[in-house]
Amino acid sequence: MKILDWYILKKFLFTFIFTILAITTIAVVIDTSEKADDFVNSGLNTSQIIMKYYIGFVPFIVSMIFPLMVFIAVIYFTSRMAGRSEIVAILAGGVRFNRVLRPYLIGAILLSGIFWIASQTWIPKANKIRTDFQAYYVDRNSSYQPNVTQGSNYYLRVDSNTYVVLHYYDTFSKSASSFALQKLKNNKVYYNMRAERIQWDTAKKNWHLYNVIERNIDGLKESAKKKSDTSLNLNVKPSELGHDEYLKDKLTSDDLKEFIKREELRGTEGLNFYKVERYHRDSTPFSIIIMTIMGAVVSSRKIRGGSGLYLAFGLVAAAVFVVMDKFAITFATKGNFPPILAAWIPNIIFAGITGWLYVRAPK
Repeated sequence: MKILDWYILKKFLFTFIFTILAITTIAVVIDTSEKADDFVNSGLNTSQIIMKYYIGFVPFIVSMIFPLMVFIAVIYFTSRMAGRSEIVAILAGGVRFNRVLRPYLIGAILLSGIFWIASQTWIPKANKIRTDFQAYYVDRNSSYQPNVTQGSNYYLRVDSNTYVVLHYYDTFSKSASSFALQKLKNNKVYYNMRAERIQWDTAKKNWHLYNVIERNIDGLKESAKKKSDTSLNLNVKPSELGHDEYLKDKLTSDDLKEFIKREELRGTEGLNFYKVERYHRDSTPFSIIIMTIMGAVVSSRKIRGGSGLYLAFGLVAAAVFVVMDKFAITFATKGNFPPILAAWIPNIIFAGITGWLYVRAPK
């Protein structure tokens, strides 16, 4: 690391930190004004609101604007350097343009690595704090009530050969009025269990069945057994039955992968919604590197209009990136577009644009 590297890297990091703090502060102020009534109705004091909501809300906002703020920060301080003829002086001194980009790349990799680690574990944990507050203190006053579902029927594939049905499942009491289980072998049912009622046993962490009938089927032979009650260690927990709109945001990457794997085994539909989120957590950190190089290449040229013109370009490019990303997600969740491609296609397109801009950049 030379003096030039430290000079550019410090400008990069300080500008980014200032930018993201300023935007986050504005977001907190706006969110506070919007949720003022909810905070008052919650009965919580200021410190409780901070610990139960804003300690999770701030990382959520930072994660949303992180790549775009890196882009804006790079454009801002690089265009100012170009406006003061610093870039021209560096190149005139015999420093190659590729060498000038090295501290940008170092800073981008550093920020990308931090963001990748945060998006795998830290941000989901923060989202759990935010969404728990949102569900309990905000959504309960609206039509959205994810924790109370009555009269729902669930058809699940527990493992490769076991299927269950729960009729009229109530998430509040964690019970269903009717239950059926079937086990198959070579596409033929060899075991059947039915119960009039099923209840989650909080103490034993398993399901308790009442008025049970078990049938074992062997070709034309069949045996039946009745039980007044029994316990069943079913590979399904009550938390997995209720619909949770915030689930993908709360799960860590390891938990999200396990959730997708388990639901695929059960034959659950609509998993592209979760798969896109899983791939997004890897693609978004990579976009930081692409946007850093793009911002440095575009704003290193001295033109009339200065920083204002470059910032306008940055905002337009950021808007195009976000719109492209949202379209790809919509096609993946509502259609048959591959989730991994939906997560990576904005990066692929912008990487191509960045390469084209780099070739045309004055060196």
